[in-house]
Amino acid sequence: MVDKTKKYALSDALDLISKLKRAKFDETVELHINTIEKGISGNVTLPHGTGKKIRVAIADDALISKVEKGKIDFDVLLSEPSFMPKLAKVAKFLGPRGLMPNPKSGTISNDPKTLAKKYEGGHISFKTESKSPIIHFTVGKVSYGEKKLSDNIKTMLDAVKKEKIRNVTLKSTMSPGIKIQL
Repeated sequence: MVDKTKKYALSDALDLISKLKRAKFDETVELHINTIEKGISGNVTLPHGTGKKIRVAIADDALISKVEKGKIDFDVLLSEPSFMPKLAKVAKFLGPRGLMPNPKSGTISNDPKTLAKKYEGGHISFKTESKSPIIHFTVGKVSYGEKKLSDNIKTMLDAVKKEKIRNVTLKSTMSPGIKIQL
């Protein structure tokens, strides 16, 4: 049903994905972007979220003692710049998991509560893989429908910048990859 040599228009690819739905659960729609160069990174807020509930924590003394005991129950950790020296003692737990707040990833803010709402609403960070120029995104669920998925995908492509993109593949959890024309 999917022609591996053909590049589909975005609307046709989304239509194909909904027709190829095989699983009995709400499949995740993924976007894989091959870029021209490595080292591309950034942040983007999706208009309709990813469909995944992100657990956001704001750094405080209680959280530090929790982390020291080995309890990490969050996906993103936000902090105020003034609290960063206190976080240094748990950096050995947070760093290897990619959870240590830093300015590059946009997880340090003077107002972390506002930033937390942004992350819960579909704000994600992206970067190319360390060994190859590929970026993987979750853009939503099949149940979102064509309009919401299309909005999320266009937002992602704008964030990466079209001149840096070599090719784009769209797929759901159980479907084959569908090449997209830009």
